[in-house]
Amino acid sequence: MVWSRMRQDDLTSCLGLAVDNIDLSISASDQHILHKLKQSRSWVLATIDNLVRKAKDYGFNVCVGLEDASRADIDFLLRLCEHAQNAGAFRVRFADTVGIMEPFGVFETIKTLRANTDLAIEMHAHDDLGLATANTLAAALAGATHVNTTVNGLGERAGNAALEEVVVGLKQLYGIETGVNLRHFSELSSLVANASGDAIGTRKSLIGKNVFSHEAGIHVDGLLKDLNNYQGVDPAIVGRQHELVLGKHSGTQAVIYAYQQLGIHLNREQAQHLLLAVKDFVKTAKRSPTPVELNQFHQAIGD
Repeated sequence: MVWSRMRQDDLTSCLGLAVDNIDLSISASDQHILHKLKQSRSWVLATIDNLVRKAKDYGFNVCVGLEDASRADIDFLLRLCEHAQNAGAFRVRFADTVGIMEPFGVFETIKTLRANTDLAIEMHAHDDLGLATANTLAAALAGATHVNTTVNGLGERAGNAALEEVVVGLKQLYGIETGVNLRHFSELSSLVANASGDAIGTRKSLIGKNVFSHEAGIHVDGLLKDLNNYQGVDPAIVGRQHELVLGKHSGTQAVIYAYQQLGIHLNREQAQHLLLAVKDFVKTAKRSPTPVELNQFHQAIGD
């Protein structure tokens, strides 16, 4: 399965990738619909109707990703599921995008969805309150058919549900087999830690080094528009602040912002060129560039 925003240009980019399944993601909460997309609920429903059908015509099996579903009205979630199913989707993805849910609430919400839709249900949990694994287990018990995990719990801010925790938890606590073999997991864990350059432990909820850092282009763009788009926990509570990190998942808006902090104003074309330089650097150095290095990149495109 490949992931895509629910936009025609993104959908077109997925053609020819030799995959059968596609996640078309769109905002589900009023916070995101009004303050990120600058649209309405009716626009979201119409977009699902249109693009899911187009994706089906292209030959894809479609999962409709419901971003920020945990802050969405339950009645609207049911309407979203209805439209997704009527348009031909086979699955919906419930995303606790800002990590604000707890297991009892997850259980009741997924149970309600399960009782009102024939679609498969996928759970995507973030660990801002240290509950990603617990919420994922609760979703599975309530009827979710698929769950998202990452090795070592890597992910935006405090990370996502850890593969190892979910697999062991489902088996030991509830006798649910996932088919995932963890016998060589320590090697995989080390491989991922080394490849990502992210030492295990830096994303511990609330106090980890990177739990309030933002890299993904879609997140940084939303954060710059309105902090509440991607803030489930105010970092000031623990004496911290948001940090926008330039990395391989960054977008042009993050580059423009980073250079603004250096007193350099970029147009979009310049930002796109510099974004390529930033991504090449991060791929090699396994870290974000320093202000001095950003200045060097800028001078290079000027030359």
